[in-house]
Amino acid sequence: MSLQEADACLRERRLGRAEELYSGLLARRDRLCNEDCAVAFNNRGQIKYLRVDFYEAMEDYTQAIECNKDFPIPYYNRGLVLYRLGFFDDAIKDFHKAVELNPAFEDARASLKQAARDKEAKQARGY
Repeated sequence: MSLQEADACLRERRLGRAEELYSGLLARRDRLCNEDCAVAFNNRGQIKYLRVDFYEAMEDYTQAIECNKDFPIPYYNRGLVLYRLGFFDDAIKDFHKAVELNPAFEDARASLKQAARDKEAKQARGY
């Protein structure tokens, strides 16, 4: 069982198997470097996101961030979930952090702008 095998299953959309492999790796995470731990949590979070298990996905993204605070992707992914749930302030913070860590991260930059616009529109409607 390896991170590469789990990643291959994810790319091939064999999500159940990929999740099993990521979970197995994370059960022995003391053997993983911080970067691999962060990738495993982030990618398992993606599987949960695709299942629309948003809160579980956010837990994995948060764990990924705890493993590697300099990895912009889980900030972006958690921001997407927060945005979809209407938590614009928290989403904006995560998108901002992703852009801060990687100024060339265009998807995060676009999501940051969209979340700010939607927050303003929500406030204009009195919500």
